[in-house]
Amino acid sequence: MTQTRLHFIASKTESISMFAALEAAFEDEGLPIAVREVDEDRDIHEVSVYTDGDEDAVEARMKDVLDSLALSKPIGRETLPDIDWVARSLEGLKPVRAGRFFVHGAHDRRKRHSGELAIEIEAGLAFGTGHHGTTAGCLEVLEQVVRREHPRNALDLGTGSAVLAIAVAKLAHIRVLATDIDPIAVKVAADNARLNHVKALVETVTAPGFHHPIFARRAPFDLIVANILARPLMRLAPQMAAHIAWGGSIVLSGILDRQRDAVVAAYVGQQFRHVRTLHREGWVTIHLKR
Repeated sequence: MTQTRLHFIASKTESISMFAALEAAFEDEGLPIAVREVDEDRDIHEVSVYTDGDEDAVEARMKDVLDSLALSKPIGRETLPDIDWVARSLEGLKPVRAGRFFVHGAHDRRKRHSGELAIEIEAGLAFGTGHHGTTAGCLEVLEQVVRREHPRNALDLGTGSAVLAIAVAKLAHIRVLATDIDPIAVKVAADNARLNHVKALVETVTAPGFHHPIFARRAPFDLIVANILARPLMRLAPQMAAHIAWGGSIVLSGILDRQRDAVVAAYVGQQFRHVRTLHREGWVTIHLKR
């Protein structure tokens, strides 16, 4: 199936606010949205929305979002062939450093610094390369939580590429359950765990929410990380409480700045205590304890 890429040029500052606004606008449809640096010296960034549906309707909604930000941009179109556009777009991504973690592709292996925990994530169909503010924020918070609390049993809910599960396994040397509703993501997650030499520690399972017997067998967890979206995270609050050990931590992301208070309130209502909120590129990562 061919896709259409709708794109426009912006500065870095503009692209951050536009990305967040477009994510919110197309949250229910789940349309892929990307930001690419075109020219660092000239501060040129390209924002893209990918659709295989009614591109005219998507473009009209993009224009409404831009108008709401008082930023008018000409929107270009590109018809993409039936290829893995995610893999193609990730080929040129630069490595990312978040805390001690160094997330990179195969071509950047030699750029690892001494003392860094390297995570190699290749282009794939699963979300989560470390480049998005939510993933990088989770990595930064996870490093602090693991160092202070020494968890022994962890869950990465909605694992995507498994970058967060791999991070916990490498940092804490513990078993991590990595689940996702998407079987393609689970396959990618398993491949990435193998690539990063933590396959023995990371168990990958296809499971929607908490509706799978694996959770009853592995719970209670003393660390749960979930980089999903605000609405499903709020719905999952009671089940999170049922599967976390007393004194355990949860790290939540995929949450826009404006959604932060509602998410925290949902978890406070389940006897969680807010510890910290990390703000990054219009998104937040929230650490709570029960």
